[in-house]
Amino acid sequence: MPRSKKNYKQFWKLGQDEYNTQYFDITPDGDLMVKEGNYQYNIPNLIKKYGSPLEIVFPHILENRVRNLIDIFDAYIKLYGYKGKFYYHYAMKVNQNKEFVLPVVSEGGHFDVASVNELWLVKKMLLEQKFNPKIRVICNGPKTEAYITLIEELKAKGLTVIPIIEDYNELERLKNFKGETGIRLNMNIRVQSHWDKRFNRYGFREDEIVKLGKIRNLSVLHYHISSQLEKVDGLVEPLKRALEIYEKLRIKNPGLDTIDMGGGAGVPYEKKGKFYTGKSAINKIVRTAKNYCDKAGIKHPNLIVEWGRYVAAPAQITLYKILTEKSVSEDGKRKWYIIDGSFMNDLLDTWALKQKWHVTPANNMKNRKLQRIWFAGSSCDSDDKYTAGGGNISMPRLEDLDANDHQYVAFYDTGAYQDALASHHCLLSSPAKIICQDGEIKLARRRETSEDVGKQFGW
Repeated sequence: MPRSKKNYKQFWKLGQDEYNTQYFDITPDGDLMVKEGNYQYNIPNLIKKYGSPLEIVFPHILENRVRNLIDIFDAYIKLYGYKGKFYYHYAMKVNQNKEFVLPVVSEGGHFDVASVNELWLVKKMLLEQKFNPKIRVICNGPKTEAYITLIEELKAKGLTVIPIIEDYNELERLKNFKGETGIRLNMNIRVQSHWDKRFNRYGFREDEIVKLGKIRNLSVLHYHISSQLEKVDGLVEPLKRALEIYEKLRIKNPGLDTIDMGGGAGVPYEKKGKFYTGKSAINKIVRTAKNYCDKAGIKHPNLIVEWGRYVAAPAQITLYKILTEKSVSEDGKRKWYIIDGSFMNDLLDTWALKQKWHVTPANNMKNRKLQRIWFAGSSCDSDDKYTAGGGNISMPRLEDLDANDHQYVAFYDTGAYQDALASHHCLLSSPAKIICQDGEIKLARRRETSEDVGKQFGW
């Protein structure tokens, strides 16, 4: 632990912009606190009121990240004299909860959907007049007939909905579509990424796409290279290749005026070492596009990014109570801390992708004596655990707690993908979810009862 009491925040890596923890602090009593302007949310108090496991969403963090992303792109476009426009399209697959989607819209975000059901949500919001009808919708993913029919329906209602053509069947099916279309490029390039894949089944290969010739109403060239890119070069190098294809496609498709770079911008989950900032990445993206187009003498394309994880992950934390402890080995130097939830259910990437999270106590953060621990979930599955890849996790010692006190633990950056991937292994209930906004607390999802879970399985 730090020698000086002033260093507790630094020790737990809170209050630091480079780690996306600038809104997190520690109270004088050692409790985790989240700031929203001059509002303050005491996390242990919320756990005591709403119980655990608990997910807490902070829309102001989401709003700030969307607004900053758009502002930074616009600032560099102006600085470099770039002639294209910027559009931010939120990848709805990252988190479809209303508490995430609506704040994105409020800050000027557009949509990227990947299924007919996600597009149905857009239709629902349109009918409820939730957003300006000038909003733009990119439609990715394989297109079922129901998906294409809904695309056509919304286009007829006046919405700017752009299907991204993935294969030859979609190319044929959409040849008479009366709105803008896009086409997806399957780029032959590798980048450094936690989720890098050798083969990509989406879109047209580079040699295929340049042979397609004239494509009806083509306006968007789209690609998605990977997720959680670890270096800025992973964003910039694919853009250079896409600009080459853009130049070739414009010969027969002069209406092509936009490059959609897809997702990929990463989040510093582990809060260690140097991780690139959105500002540094955006600077290089705009500068790269301008330099290439000026040298080639071609029109500056509009730029789209679908950075869902980048804006959504930091806006939620997941909290558990420690039920008990057990020794990992005979020497007793490391303990298992058993939580009252499940990693396999609530934070599936822990198990599926060996995701490492930033983890801190939610209370007793100023305790000077810490225990080296690993976490175990409450399901009867040996894979339901979090060991930080075999490393050490520091937590307050349970033996130092008052008799009526409980130890709580916070997992950060859980706003991306975890809800959509959640399950009910061992029929465990999902965490309750609350929304902290404008100093008020709203219950978005109550804790499931046994009856609630049983009904999902036909009981």
